Amino acid sequence: MARSGTRDRDPWIARLTVPNYKVGEAARYAGIHARTVAAWHSPGRSPRSLRTLSAKQDGAALSYLQLIEVAVVAAFRKGGISLAKIREAREYVSKQLQSEHPFAEYRFKSDGRELWINYEEVEASGGHGKLLGVTKKGQLAWSEIIGRLQEFEYEQRGIVVRWHLDGADSPIIIDPRVSFGAPAVKGTPTWVIKGRWESGEGIEDMADDFGLPQSLVEKALVFEGITPADRRAA
Repeated sequence: MARSGTRDRDPWIARLTVPNYKVGEAARYAGIHARTVAAWHSPGRSPRSLRTLSAKQDGAALSYLQLIEVAVVAAFRKGGISLAKIREAREYVSKQLQSEHPFAEYRFKSDGRELWINYEEVEASGGHGKLLGVTKKGQLAWSEIIGRLQEFEYEQRGIVVRWHLDGADSPIIIDPRVSFGAPAVKGTPTWVIKGRWESGEGIEDMADDFGLPQSLVEKALVFEGITPADRRAA
């Protein structure tokens, strides 16, 4: 990890590189096919730090930082950026900034054709309001004309600490500091809500127990592949 210092003393930092997310889970969270995850991690094509994963291996899992990189790759692919350009951008930033997981540690933007990074990440003085083209090997642009990935939130020291799984306004969030990085709504893991539903509890009771609006309980269930209306109709 390129950025260090005081951040390394936070206890949750140690969990960022621990394999915790199955390949299928990562693909579902990112809204892509598991084969795309496998392609991104294929030996000989991905940067060295990602070659630790064999997507075809039983029980293979990604760390939080690898998960976020998959999420960023998925966001750019949905935005029309080719996988080749995404690899090029990652390799360029990884080399220039000495970062093992640049997509999880730096703020990237896209104009639908190329990838960019805030220039002040590279050059603190004189970089405000400018972007560096990482698929154009250093071309500059003004940040106002290029959109950012709004589903990711960064802490002051650089790392992605919140991923809103279904867009910037989504209540389903993965945060490595909360519930060990499990998808959650306001701190309550969605898998817990799913388990209570499967044991026969109703939405109103769960909402009271967890201190959540019923609408959020329903969204958590839908995220877990459950349609609450099915039980009501039964």
